[in-house]
Order: sequence, then structure tokens, then C-alpha cells
Amino acid sequence: MPAPGHCPLSFATRRRLEALFRAPDREEATQLLVEGCGNNLPLSGHSDEFQLERVRFAALKLSGGVLSRLREAVRLAQTDARDLLVAAGFGDDVRAHEDWFPG
Repeated sequence: MPAPGHCPLSFATRRRLEALFRAPDREEATQLLVEGCGNNLPLSGHSDEFQLERVRFAALKLSGGVLSRLREAVRLAQTDARDLLVAAGFGDDVRAHEDWFPG
């Protein structure tokens, strides 16, 4: 099991990150999600990379491919991931994130 908070990104999360962020910003964006938006979030317990997709997709969606906005989204997830999910439009349907891809 990965160290708390250091859960790797799923393939689907990585695809969305790569679609949003320019190559020079991808490493930092990855680090923000792995270290700040992992199984160290409140109520995340022993979540794996697939169970974290909903929250991570929400953070990516709100970021719009801008690192400062991703940092804000990760901070919101650390406070209350439910607020992040609502802000991204993923709050009412537990599968809504699955249909989102940056376009």
C-alpha cells in the first residue's frame, strides 16, 4: 500500500492531467495531486488511485490547466472534498466525473 497521501495517479487521471497541462507544468501538477490530493484527504481512508478519481478529476476540472487554480482546488479538497465535488458539478451523481474529459 502506498504511503499516506502518496497514492499514484490512475491512467484516467493522468490522461486528463496531460490534456489540461502544458508539458512544463505536468510534473508539478502530478506532484500536487499525488502528495496533496491522495489518501491523506479527510474521509479518504485507504482509498486507491481509482477511488480517488472523482476528487482528483474535480480538482483538475476546476484548475482549467492553471497550476495556481489546481493548488486552490487541492486546498479545498483538503478542507472538505464534498465542496470541491459540488463546485466541479460532481456532487449529485457519483459517476458524473467518469464522463468528464477536458475539451
